[in-house]
Amino acid sequence: MNLAKIAIFERNEEFLTELKDYFNDTEGFTVCAAALSGDTALESLKTAKPDVAIIDPMLKGIDGIKLLDHIKSSCPECLPIIISDFDNQKIVNLAINHGAVYYFVKPITPQIIAERVKDILTDRATEYKITTEIRDKRKVVSLDEKISNIFTTIGIPPHIKGYSYLREGIKMAVENPLVINRVTKELYPKIGEKFETSASKVERAIRHAIEVAWNRGRTEAISSVFGARVYIGNERPTNSEFIALVADKLLLEYLG
Repeated sequence: MNLAKIAIFERNEEFLTELKDYFNDTEGFTVCAAALSGDTALESLKTAKPDVAIIDPMLKGIDGIKLLDHIKSSCPECLPIIISDFDNQKIVNLAINHGAVYYFVKPITPQIIAERVKDILTDRATEYKITTEIRDKRKVVSLDEKISNIFTTIGIPPHIKGYSYLREGIKMAVENPLVINRVTKELYPKIGEKFETSASKVERAIRHAIEVAWNRGRTEAISSVFGARVYIGNERPTNSEFIALVADKLLLEYLG
């Protein structure tokens, strides 16, 4: 079995050691690089070639954001995750805009991080299969990153629960567009099962995520994403309408 190579760049030595020990002791993972500073991290990336990099944005020397830029340009196969002390929307948006595929706020356990890493790697394997079927063989950004970019543009923050639930629902609709007709009986329950919560909580959290975006009043940003179908003021889409809008947009990009 191929092991997923994990790089850990964390300024807190105790947490760095905790993460290293957990990933090295967990089946399917191996730690290929670890560093307390951005400068050391940059050097290790030249040879480590990790599948996933776990990054503290406040590293000494070269900070985590600059490290994201390096990964994007020199290690495009590496999927970077930010783990920060700061629950600040500007920092969240900055990290995502520089290539982070996920943003955690401390305190966070190694177990939860590992679960998300498994999801990200599974998503990448799925996206690789999709890209091989695209006619022009063009390089395709991962589905997770496309959805994250849309969420960032219209103002859905990644730290709220509805963010993950909504992303999962959109991915389900991309895989099977007919599921949008069974949101109550199938989509919500399956998301709830994955995240160990109830279907009703999934529905409420997704509705809240959409409300957050529309309450920010980013009409121009929403127009740029969805084109002519713009919801103005309080006329926001239902959960199923929003999921269908995003899924349709992504399907057109993949298959157009």
